[in-house]
Amino acid sequence: MRFENLKPYFPWITLVALVLLVGAFNPSFLSLSSMVSLVADIVPLFIMALGMTFAIYIGGIDLSMQQVANLVTVVATVYLMQFGVFVGLICVAAGFLIGAASGWITTRQFVPSFVATLAMGFIALSGARFLSGERALSMNAEARDASFAWMFGNTGGVPHEMVIAGVLLALAWFLQTRTTFGRALKAVGSGELAAISSGLNVDRIKILAFALSGTFAAIAGLMFSVKLSGGDANLANGFLILAIVAVLVGGTPLTGGVGGVINTLVGTLIVVVIRSAMVYLEIDATMQQMVFGVILIVAIALTIDRSKMRIVK
Repeated sequence: MRFENLKPYFPWITLVALVLLVGAFNPSFLSLSSMVSLVADIVPLFIMALGMTFAIYIGGIDLSMQQVANLVTVVATVYLMQFGVFVGLICVAAGFLIGAASGWITTRQFVPSFVATLAMGFIALSGARFLSGERALSMNAEARDASFAWMFGNTGGVPHEMVIAGVLLALAWFLQTRTTFGRALKAVGSGELAAISSGLNVDRIKILAFALSGTFAAIAGLMFSVKLSGGDANLANGFLILAIVAVLVGGTPLTGGVGGVINTLVGTLIVVVIRSAMVYLEIDATMQQMVFGVILIVAIALTIDRSKMRIVK
């Protein structure tokens, strides 16, 4: 069987192999309670990676997500007492607008997505620092419980954050596979010039893709804030590279048009199992970042579509 035929199954094979490997070192890892706890802990990362999938699926990237999540933690903490549960809508709207602005800059001002989103990330970071006074903020416990206690409850042994993640995954999957918008995303990722020739409004599709990316980042930031009961301009730091790795190792290449949100689910599980393995093996935290850097390079090398990068002479 050719390498290209096996390629779509690599993420699943990798996930199973890693789970068995970690289970060999620590049999308790394979218990149901351990698995549920592990998955529940990475829900904010998974939601952020879901949003990143839309940006990468069209051949772009969103480097603002981490700072959008940081800004939302501060906004949620500062305005919770004033707006109650409706602060969640403000947070989601902020993420949507920042993402849409990134898409507009990319499409209408012809700025590469990594530059546009990086710049919007700096703007979001400045906003978070201004609102927080450059200090960590604590969320009012009573107001938090009154508005968002439902986020982290438990029903029948199933954590509510897993239910939220499942609903968002189903929504993202429906958008990707069962709507005209989803088919347009794939067309843009597969070949932008061909999509334009077929009459698609590529600019609008790209703006909406980045808006979705910002929206999911905002939801992740809100969950960070509620779970940790506070806000900080640095609270979500370190999650950007993990979200990118999750999307890429899941099989959605930077060149776009292939993969999708189910692949991102597998990729996120791979990331969390690797993190668990490094903890069990007592790998230093600094070395862990190096490991993920190597994984990122390998993931890009294995998934990227080189045919889109050939220079036509």
